[in-house]
Amino acid sequence: MALSISAVVLLAIIVFLLVKKSGLKAGHAVVCTLLGFYLASSSVAPTINELTTNVAGMIGDIKF
Repeated sequence: MALSISAVVLLAIIVFLLVKKSGLKAGHAVVCTLLGFYLASSSVAPTINELTTNVAGMIGDIKF
């Protein structure tokens, strides 16, 4: 059974857990979110998108 989950949902869950369990302050999470928005609109965005697509593809090709 394959499980498909959006990267945004996965990262939101990780940030939520870090805020609740690891002592990450809400302000830090906001700064990280803003950094993500600014990176998405920068010239680096296509490179980051290609990198994450390739990594997800490599993980998806792993046979257990």
